[in-house]
Amino acid sequence: MEDAGIGWIAAIIVGGIAGWLAEMFMKSNMGVLMNIVLGIVGAAVANLLLGLIGVSLGGWLGYLVAGFIGACILIALARAIRR
Repeated sequence: MEDAGIGWIAAIIVGGIAGWLAEMFMKSNMGVLMNIVLGIVGAAVANLLLGLIGVSLGGWLGYLVAGFIGACILIALARAIRR
């Protein structure tokens, strides 16, 4: 999260927003805590995957976009594993 250029409290807030947006987009039903976790972990996953292809997202907006993309990926993986 130091790469994103935001602090931990901001990471929790932006992660929660990213997780909530992913929840609305993927039409899943999760709680606030899970949204925050999905947004933060999703941002880490998305930054790793995007880094492999040479894309770097930074700052608040980049963290939000990466969190949204990563949270959508994690929701899709969870759905695939449950089936």
